[in-house]
Amino acid sequence: MTTLHDFTLPTLEGAERPLSEHAGKVALVVNVASACGLTPHYEGLEKLQRSLGERGFVVLGFPCNQFGAQEPGTAEQIREFCTSRYDVTFPMYGKLEVNGANRSPLYAWLTSEATAPDGPGDVKWNFAKFLIGRDGKVVARFAPTVAPTSPEIVEAIERALG
Repeated sequence: MTTLHDFTLPTLEGAERPLSEHAGKVALVVNVASACGLTPHYEGLEKLQRSLGERGFVVLGFPCNQFGAQEPGTAEQIREFCTSRYDVTFPMYGKLEVNGANRSPLYAWLTSEATAPDGPGDVKWNFAKFLIGRDGKVVARFAPTVAPTSPEIVEAIERALG
């Protein structure tokens, strides 16, 4: 059975990193963008990282330019934006596609899993959120418009942390 830990992807800096390095942690996988109306979600994502990181939680950011070309920058520009605007400390990976013929294998797996409250299928927009349990399996999926610090996401993270 496939889990998050089966994938290896490049970081923003270009180094291949196995997602198995997050094994045993609860992860929130998010397709991010720098020029989106939802870009302020970075603030909530970073707040979650800082408040829950010591308990075994990690946000994993995956830049994507598929929705309104809202992530047009280079890896260096994305890193600079995230650091200077939102002081992002969570892991950021290289730009990828979440839908279509060139969909990343990670997102092919994520979007095929039976999930709630947002069900399986194509990612609808930037900042879709997939909650992954310590075992690497998808435990929940939240629509892009659901704020990272909303009660439904925080409660789901707390349940997954145990």
